[in-house]
Amino acid sequence: MTETAQPEAKTASAAPATFNGDPVGLTASAARRIRKVAEAEGNPALALRISVSGGGCSGFQYAFSLDETETQDDIVIERDGAKVYIDSISLEYLRGAEIDFVEDLSGAGFQIRNPLASSSCGCGNSFSI
Repeated sequence: MTETAQPEAKTASAAPATFNGDPVGLTASAARRIRKVAEAEGNPALALRISVSGGGCSGFQYAFSLDETETQDDIVIERDGAKVYIDSISLEYLRGAEIDFVEDLSGAGFQIRNPLASSSCGCGNSFSI
């Protein structure tokens, strides 16, 4: 009995998306809002800091704050004069995600579309992997 080679199965790449070389995307709407908040605070050096920590109703939660100090551990995402700081540990939970600012009937806020999240809660600030 002779063995024949089976064709290799093709699998989709598991590599996360990049946005202009950045591991996390920032929409034009989010960049505008970051600049607007920095201007309102009278400090154009302010950036949006995003971090991920354990907790929330789904296991992990996003935290948003304003920060003017970049740390050595930060990844910096820039678009249209706006900056986002993400520490290296949080980045592992955000690779391939896109940060947006959304205004609708239920309110306004930053929204993260995270392809690594297997589920999220209704508020959108908590997720599981």
